[in-house]
Amino acid sequence: MPDASVSYGQYKFLGFEFLTWLWFLIEKDQDRLKETDKELISLEIGNRIVLENFKNDRAETVTIKGDDAGLEEGILALRKGSVVTEISLVYSDIGSREWRFTLKGESFDIANLKTPVTGQAESEDDMEGIILEKVYLYEKIVRWTDAVFSRFIKLRISKDWNQTEVKLMREWIHS
Repeated sequence: MPDASVSYGQYKFLGFEFLTWLWFLIEKDQDRLKETDKELISLEIGNRIVLENFKNDRAETVTIKGDDAGLEEGILALRKGSVVTEISLVYSDIGSREWRFTLKGESFDIANLKTPVTGQAESEDDMEGIILEKVYLYEKIVRWTDAVFSRFIKLRISKDWNQTEVKLMREWIHS
């Protein structure tokens, strides 16, 4: 059995490919994301995206930050062979609720998770319900991330990945 640190280094590319693919779906085919989660209304790039190019045994990093930042520099980095290593997302559901969070490709960490506002506890008895609601709101994003990643892995190991998906992603990057 390989050492965990060896496997971690060997397969972290999957996280980077996943985030790059996710950006592609956000820009070009949100309906596929909605198939995974019927409550999803929209998924948008948040205020930060980090891309890295690992060629020539060193990493070149491009970070795009800001609420109104254009993503043109990110597309240019993709054209040069970079992959997304970190992406901030805004998830909105049918209840007009909004989650903001960051996904990290190397470790699959969910960071900076901000859930929709929960009700205020008017009494001590309300506190348990508020806590359970907050746990549900956190779990929703974890389950969503797992479901989308599962869909990605199934696609990634299928024939469709190289025959169709990579082609569509290249067309998007070079359009």
